[in-house]
Amino acid sequence: MDRLTGKVAIITGAARGMGASHARKFVSEGAKVVIADILEDEGKALADELGKNAKFLELDVTNKDNWEKVVAATEKAFGPVNVLVNNAGISMNKSIDDITEEDYRKIVDINQVSVFLGMKTIVPSIRKADGGSIVNISSMNGIVGGAIGYTDTKFAVRGSTKAAALSLSHEGIRVNSVHPGVIETPMIAQGDSKDVIQEFAKHIPNKRIAKPEEVSNLVLYLASDDSSYSTGSEFVVDGGLTAQ
Repeated sequence: MDRLTGKVAIITGAARGMGASHARKFVSEGAKVVIADILEDEGKALADELGKNAKFLELDVTNKDNWEKVVAATEKAFGPVNVLVNNAGISMNKSIDDITEEDYRKIVDINQVSVFLGMKTIVPSIRKADGGSIVNISSMNGIVGGAIGYTDTKFAVRGSTKAAALSLSHEGIRVNSVHPGVIETPMIAQGDSKDVIQEFAKHIPNKRIAKPEEVSNLVLYLASDDSSYSTGSEFVVDGGLTAQ
């Protein structure tokens, strides 16, 4: 399989869950991949598993200086970047009565500001590579409503994707968003989300929770040249939830 042969990719939040699935898929398709995460032990273990075409770099996605260091280190190790997958994110299931300002600002920084920082920092490298693809992982809650804070940020990712796509399309840089539904990852097992997610899964038209690999197949398509005429669009992988 060689749909990404010759391409260099940075995937955030790639030490586990969907990000790790994306990293495995990309390496299997010929890409050189930087696993960017704050989870050092898990990230290094995954890089060791994937071999010479994978490298772990520690990244706090809310920190501009960290972003600049990771992009520079990626170029040094593998060359200019062709693909960025803004995958890092957190969930939070609190009512508007219970969520605090500190909670809200944290989720905005991690889910929304990080996407802006990633896109802004990566563009000069993608220009060196003569174009490429940015894939922003939003959520089905970037299409329909959900928890306060989480929904806000995922709608914002959808909007910033469209704005960036319009700004960069003339340079051969495509920007699209992916909107997963309920996916089997560590994030859905968090204390304040687990029970709600399990109950919600009963209402999925496909009657099951998705595997991370099912999202990775879509991310692969958007990262590859197969999607060369797709930009500024949202791609939903939710088992039919938002079709109801």
